[in-house]
Amino acid sequence: MRFGWFEAAVVTAASVVSAQDDLAFSPPYYPSPWANGQGEWADAYERAVDIVSQMTLAEKVNLTTGTGWMLDKCVGQTGSVPSPLGIRFSDYNSAFPAGVNVAATWDKQLAYLRGRAMGEEFSDKGIDVQLGPAAGPLGRHPDGGRNWEGFSPDPALTGVLFAETIKGIQDAGVIATAKHYILNEQEHFRQVPEALAAGFNISDSLSSNLDDKTMHELYLWPFADAVRGKQTGRFSYYGCQNSETLNKLLKAELGFQGFVMSDWSAHHSGVGSALAGLDMSMPGDIAFNDGNSYFGANLTIGVLNGTIPQWRVDDMAVRIMAAYYKVGRDRHHAPPNFSSWTRDEYGYEHAAVSEGAYERVNQFVDVQRDHAEIIRRVGAESIVLLKNENALPLSGKEKKVVILGEDAGSNPWGANGCENRGCDNGTLAMAWGSGTTEFPYLVTPEQAIQNEVLRGRGNVFSVTDNGALSQMAALASQSSVALVFVNADSGEGFITVDGNEGDRKNLTLWKNGENVIKTAAQNCNNTVVIIHSVGAVLVDEWYDHPNITGILWAGLPGQESGNSLADVLYGRVNPGGKTPFTWGRTRESYGAPLVTDANNGHGAPQSDFEEGVFIDYRHFDKFNETPIYEFGYGLSYTTFGYSGLQIEPLNAPKYVPNSGKTEAAPTFGDVAEVSDYVYPKGLRRIREFIYPWLNSTNLKKSSGDATYGGEDSTYIPDDATDGSPQDLLPASGGPGGNPGLYQDLVRVSVTITNTGNVAGYDVPQLYVSLGGPNEPKVVLRKFDRFKLDPSQQVVWSTTLNRRDLSNWDVTGQDWVITEYPKKVFVGSSSRKLPLHASLPEME
Repeated sequence: MRFGWFEAAVVTAASVVSAQDDLAFSPPYYPSPWANGQGEWADAYERAVDIVSQMTLAEKVNLTTGTGWMLDKCVGQTGSVPSPLGIRFSDYNSAFPAGVNVAATWDKQLAYLRGRAMGEEFSDKGIDVQLGPAAGPLGRHPDGGRNWEGFSPDPALTGVLFAETIKGIQDAGVIATAKHYILNEQEHFRQVPEALAAGFNISDSLSSNLDDKTMHELYLWPFADAVRGKQTGRFSYYGCQNSETLNKLLKAELGFQGFVMSDWSAHHSGVGSALAGLDMSMPGDIAFNDGNSYFGANLTIGVLNGTIPQWRVDDMAVRIMAAYYKVGRDRHHAPPNFSSWTRDEYGYEHAAVSEGAYERVNQFVDVQRDHAEIIRRVGAESIVLLKNENALPLSGKEKKVVILGEDAGSNPWGANGCENRGCDNGTLAMAWGSGTTEFPYLVTPEQAIQNEVLRGRGNVFSVTDNGALSQMAALASQSSVALVFVNADSGEGFITVDGNEGDRKNLTLWKNGENVIKTAAQNCNNTVVIIHSVGAVLVDEWYDHPNITGILWAGLPGQESGNSLADVLYGRVNPGGKTPFTWGRTRESYGAPLVTDANNGHGAPQSDFEEGVFIDYRHFDKFNETPIYEFGYGLSYTTFGYSGLQIEPLNAPKYVPNSGKTEAAPTFGDVAEVSDYVYPKGLRRIREFIYPWLNSTNLKKSSGDATYGGEDSTYIPDDATDGSPQDLLPASGGPGGNPGLYQDLVRVSVTITNTGNVAGYDVPQLYVSLGGPNEPKVVLRKFDRFKLDPSQQVVWSTTLNRRDLSNWDVTGQDWVITEYPKKVFVGSSSRKLPLHASLPEME
């Protein structure tokens, strides 16, 4: 199976906090649940069972194990049986807007269309699995390095757009990856080698520790949507031996039928991770190109000596093949037509070791189609208008326009001049790390705005050196309008930019941005600020300056950056974006600081999620912090009114907790004699390539690991190999959990009117108060997006289901609607909710 890189690795996870040597731990949950083909998976499951039943053990193991780093054409590739922005390490592909931009559109259709377009490009390149989209990190920390790869710190907004993106990818015939599962909330200490290089002497990656209620109501929420929505085929994970999160939450409770794959270099054990629910190792080797694997031959040995039951490996293979058939990959499949490792036309089949056939490895297939159109549209419709004092839209007749700031112009080294986009040169259209792609081109704001001004026969001048403040002042003082460009970047922790080790070291603007803004504002009474950033930045020093007449946030818009912005600046697109995160006055306003010190001696640093569900706007509401721009806020070139809130109870059946037992674990095919799994005679072995075969019939010597050799099985957890029927969890029973959770209990309707003079987009938002003393003031539950002409009205009708109105009961391990009174609020942001009503009692 071939993998295209969308994003990579994740943080370790512990899901329950308890006192054990003063450290948190996850309670064990075994055995690993076996797939049963429930729901829409029935046909794919039956086809998977049919083919797996015909496989040898070696072929099953081949499916579960990557062949090694740079040993095949894709960034990860399993043996054969007879990114969030585009395709990484490729060419003639598109560079899409980031996930955070999709969140700013609040548009389900745009999320789907972007996903579909990305999936088409991956499919056209011969890639079976796209490593995206991401809902982890969710966004606990505003300065988290990889927040931009996901959507929003609100689980409901993220969940819907996450699921729609997955639908789009999989409708294009490519398996989507729901990542990073789960609690991947910062880059510091995510990878031990990176921490060691930074001078920290630690033995393990960061442990994220939180309570069961927070896990369910916040971080697990969007992953449940992913399983329920299009039922994503694959999850990627760093905590590959955490049986609580894999076996219990994902497979037993949410009913996930696809496969779980390790993140790159996140696989740290063989038997333990197999029994804890890991189904595939990527890229297969333990360290890049060491020729060793926790799976591969060791997995074969584990079955032969009985430490891993046959049903567990059979289940791995069935899950992988079911995902393959589920998206119709058998109809779309083609060999990769590119190499991730070179842009040369010809090269070795196995690039890492320069072995195998010397062949045509790059066919230079152009997969861009007409995707520039959707990229431009998402870029424009994700722009959030934060301030507008009659400055926008521009008329196109301005006599003298000045463009100020490095962020307006080109990277002097070229759009792709910094490897993995690991710099902040020129305009910011994509952040850095493994979630990047190569630009096919990049339309800068300077280019697009200059074209607009020249069409209107005006004059336009640019200063893109952020140190040239005197030159900026002189031009600004003579201008009709000063367009000021600033940015703030972040990314994955294996790259450090200007002291930012993946995570941002603060929330200020980069490269003297504040002084660029102040210089312009002091010299031009019509200064418009455009921010390209990975998330919130601090604007308190300048946002209310009287000469700053407009502020726009444009995020990370991809290859059509300048064109998307010009569409909004000149009124061809009425901005309808809403900020998917909160803009606070200080970093301290957000709470929950990053863990940046080794706080556990030489052991794993500990990150305790003591704030519970109170992140982003929930935190601001709880502590009465007044944000500068609240979650869900965004202006338009028109105005909207809300009226006529109506509540209609629906006759939903009573909730019934799931009960009973599973079937016994099935096995498919037989395991042959040990001698049948020795390397085939005549096989030309490639150096560093990961194979499923054994060096000899002596299992211990073949493994070099006594546990695989069968001499020590005392470490295997109780019940881990038990294939007998297992108790069903109360909250289980269908994709995403108990089907009763998704029964609609109440319908809410409201009338929305365009009260302005131009057509525009509005995003109505419905929030719920769950009523309990320790609950957030409000939580987002539903939203939509409408385009309305002047004076046009639309009745927005939506429903709230049982999950929307429930809390997680830790004792009963199920969702319950508490006795506290529930209320709904409808409006245009988390703090502009003019309509509200109480809900009837429900159960």
